[in-house]
Amino acid sequence: MPKNVNKKESKDKKHFFKDFKAELKRVIWPTPKQLVNNTVAVITIVLITAIIVFALDLVFELMNNYGINKIKEAVEASNVQMENTTNNELDNSNVTNETETNSTENEENESNSEEQNANNEEQQENAENKE
Repeated sequence: MPKNVNKKESKDKKHFFKDFKAELKRVIWPTPKQLVNNTVAVITIVLITAIIVFALDLVFELMNNYGINKIKEAVEASNVQMENTTNNELDNSNVTNETETNSTENEENESNSEEQNANNEEQQENAENKE
């Protein structure tokens, strides 16, 4: 059996190379002038594409650097503005809290002084009653 397999494989190899050679004979090969023209066309297209890609890369890089710097400046400016607004709000709330605290203390002081006045009057009445 192995002999039959080997013969078949060698026949297939010979057959493959014969078919390959026959196909190459059927190919219409370009003339040297066509070959040069096609080669120049391919190289030209590749160079034009490379130049376009380079130009786009350069433009996008410049836009990116310029744009990122502008965005950074805008973000920093908005952060500073937000901090100022927050600080102003905190200052205003502190003033409001102090005002509320002061008014609460004033109310407490008034009620305490009213109580003291009432106590003083009672003591005076008591002192007058004792005399």
